[in-house]
Amino acid sequence: MANFFKNLFVRNSKLTTDQLIVKKTIISFFFFFLLSGAAFWGWKWLQGQSSDGAFGSGIKPPLRTVLNKNEKFFNNWLSDKHLAKAFPLSAAAKNVRVNGDLGLGNNFDPATWKLYVIKAKGDTLALTLDDIKKLPKTEIIFDFKCIEGWSQVTHWGGVKFSDFVKAYGLTAETSMKYLGLNTPDEEYYVGIDMPSAMHPQTLLCYEMNGQPLPMNQGYPLRLIIPVKYGIKSIKRIGTMYFDNERPPDYWAERGYDYFSGL
Repeated sequence: MANFFKNLFVRNSKLTTDQLIVKKTIISFFFFFLLSGAAFWGWKWLQGQSSDGAFGSGIKPPLRTVLNKNEKFFNNWLSDKHLAKAFPLSAAAKNVRVNGDLGLGNNFDPATWKLYVIKAKGDTLALTLDDIKKLPKTEIIFDFKCIEGWSQVTHWGGVKFSDFVKAYGLTAETSMKYLGLNTPDEEYYVGIDMPSAMHPQTLLCYEMNGQPLPMNQGYPLRLIIPVKYGIKSIKRIGTMYFDNERPPDYWAERGYDYFSGL
């Protein structure tokens, strides 16, 4: 038997065509069963790992390790010079797709909306939409990418987050590592690494296609962050805060990559 396997992997120019076919077939099946066995063992091993409970996700530690490695890699890649591709206005979709409606409950009253910016315990800014719209306006047309597998060139307008920070004296707060954002009903929430939040293309957005945001796109104010997948572009922002620990993140709690970078 040992000689059989030894001869199986030794090049032999004297073999007939039929013998070569049999030899290659046996080798193919050998590696197929070898790799299948390794894959099955790996799956059983992964299933046997205890869940880590990170962000409440219950994801297996090896998978969380891979996601964390991805985050570290993309963090190193991110820079102010790494910009999402801009498109001409003519390329922007007229009928813009909606990537989810979490946090957009029907009991929302636009007349009472304010953006609450928590600077520190007992120190909170309460800003109206007019307070935000009086800042310099920036527009962006880019390819919005959704984790569901679709993308669409879309046109948005609002205030650069970095301009907002300067205008409302939040520079010290942005020295922290993370930005947390919640919807008014707290049904949807994201955590953003501060370098991505301060990226020059990140907008506090109040317009789509030159018009006020529709309700299903997060009226009156949402985040647009082109360097990340759409799950980070939270609609209808109600509360903003800063932290050195990772804020809760809806999809990270369900096993997705916390960084979600492009």
